Amino acid sequence: MKRSGSEYILWGWLTFHIIMCFSSCTGINKSYDPIKKFPPQELKRDLDILREVLEKFHPSLYAFTSKEEMDHSFDYHRSLLKDSMTEQQFGFHVVAPAISKIRCGHTTMSLSRNYTEFFKGVRMPSFPLYMKIWQDTMIVTRNLNPQDSILKKGTQISSVNGMGPERLAEIMFRYFPTDGYSNTINYIRLSNSFPFYHRNIFGLNNEYIVEYIDSSGEHGIRKLPFYNPEEDTLKSIRATTTTHNVGRNKKYNRDRPSMYLDSFKNTAFLDLPSFEGSKSKKSFYRRSFRKIRKEGIQNLVIDLRNNGGGNVDNQATLARYLKNNSFRVTDTAMAIRRNFGKYSRYFRNDVGNWIAMQILCSRKEDGNYHLRYWENHTFRPFVRNFFSGDLYLIIGGPTFSAASLFCNTLKGQKNITLIGEETGGGQYSNNGLLLPSVVLPNTGVRIRLPLFRMVPDKNAHPTGRGVMPDIYVGPTAESVRNGLDLKMEKAKELISGHLTRKGS
Repeated sequence: MKRSGSEYILWGWLTFHIIMCFSSCTGINKSYDPIKKFPPQELKRDLDILREVLEKFHPSLYAFTSKEEMDHSFDYHRSLLKDSMTEQQFGFHVVAPAISKIRCGHTTMSLSRNYTEFFKGVRMPSFPLYMKIWQDTMIVTRNLNPQDSILKKGTQISSVNGMGPERLAEIMFRYFPTDGYSNTINYIRLSNSFPFYHRNIFGLNNEYIVEYIDSSGEHGIRKLPFYNPEEDTLKSIRATTTTHNVGRNKKYNRDRPSMYLDSFKNTAFLDLPSFEGSKSKKSFYRRSFRKIRKEGIQNLVIDLRNNGGGNVDNQATLARYLKNNSFRVTDTAMAIRRNFGKYSRYFRNDVGNWIAMQILCSRKEDGNYHLRYWENHTFRPFVRNFFSGDLYLIIGGPTFSAASLFCNTLKGQKNITLIGEETGGGQYSNNGLLLPSVVLPNTGVRIRLPLFRMVPDKNAHPTGRGVMPDIYVGPTAESVRNGLDLKMEKAKELISGHLTRKGS
């Protein structure tokens, strides 16, 4: 693989970082070298193993891409392995685009645990601008060079190195996993981590040519140097010693649900960033809907924009407070195999997954292994604390997996309105339930592999899209510049209008 002259800057920075880690930190695996190159034969072996595992175990390998197209994708990416590559190059430029062809949002690539631990808390050289990106617009949300008085928050960017938002998205989306053809989650990925993805996909440049439109509407062009965090290197390296408990506490707080009441508007607001967990979530639902009933609340807003899913049973339990008739989570929950055989050496937690599949699965006439519980169990609405008022679900690209199942269960009910953008999780089908990691033996690159395909309604027409909102509300340049929450404002507007009509 050819390397631009500027990329040597990155590798030089990495080499310096390695030396500093070895001399300053005791928690780093000193045998790990992130700039080690693997010979082509080892890379080919890893890719061949990945291909075999996917062909043996992935439940939806050819749902959106034909076998001929998938074979061509793997053959093409294998043909790229003529020279040695680092783990990062192999992961981002071979594995990621190869598996993105599956169009399964649960089939994801991550670099090895050693790589992740090595760079935990470290800021890398990168493109200097964070941007909110959607179909035809890029707006600066943060400049890593705070002294820049021109390209500040709110500035519209027309192009980066000659590529506008449409072209950048077209190229970068090739590296991202999606459920079918829903790209809303990809725009969120770019908006949250544009410098990270731009560096890993395009490489590091000495400078970037950025076209912009300033606040007066004038067009301009600037040459920006890459962001260089070298002065913060020691501080960043010290951050790598952060304990795992701190990380777990941050995740817990990030996933923690919350509720507040607006008695004047007769409205409750539930923020549900995740369906992870078990007893704590169900206890929260129980307390919340008891309070809603006691307060006589008639309007409920549930914010699912950042809910990436989690425990399927949690979303089913929540739906029982809201769905006005009995329902099943899925018509189909099937796996291709329930034994890992010789491939078990590549699966993490293979014993736990194997036990679960032996106990819960049975083979049906189609030759696949089905989860009897999820296919047959009917959930009935709760009688006590059931909410029959007006419900507004706020959704978007990160609404995924169990969260999209939840939206699909409730969509179409008369008192329920979905507001926002298409969910990233598929409407017709989802893959998941059991999600072991496959670790490639030479590079250590990890692939999350869903073992089950779930089809909520087998009679529905598969479109390859997410759950669509009843009322579309997307981003605007003004809302990004001024920090406006248009989706929440739309929900409040609908509630206010409803209250006005009731009062008249």
